[in-house]
Amino acid sequence: MESRIAAKSFKDLIVWQKAHQLVLSIYKVTKDFPREEMYGLTSQLRRSAVSVAANIAEGFKKRGYADKLKFMNTAQGSLSETSYHLLLANDLEYTKAGGLLNNADEVGRLLEAYMKGIRKNNS
Repeated sequence: MESRIAAKSFKDLIVWQKAHQLVLSIYKVTKDFPREEMYGLTSQLRRSAVSVAANIAEGFKKRGYADKLKFMNTAQGSLSETSYHLLLANDLEYTKAGGLLNNADEVGRLLEAYMKGIRKNNS
């Protein structure tokens, strides 16, 4: 039997921790993007990545499981947007996005597992 300690804060969630690390990595990489992308791809990529972690954090405090799932689903959408921006940055040769895309995929798997747990605990 598996023993789990309930998270007291969104910061205790591995999915949030990984999403936050993705944000930090994206901020670091986008520092080297061309200046003309400051209000374009740089801003969009940063905002979509921040949205992933922020929606996980916000959804954590929601009391109803439907509300929790709504925020986690929004995080999934933002993660898809982030993945696209990373692919574009790679194709434009602003960065080699392979590692970041792998990190985004990991966040996606963790997010799906977290949502599955929410559904299971509330069925």
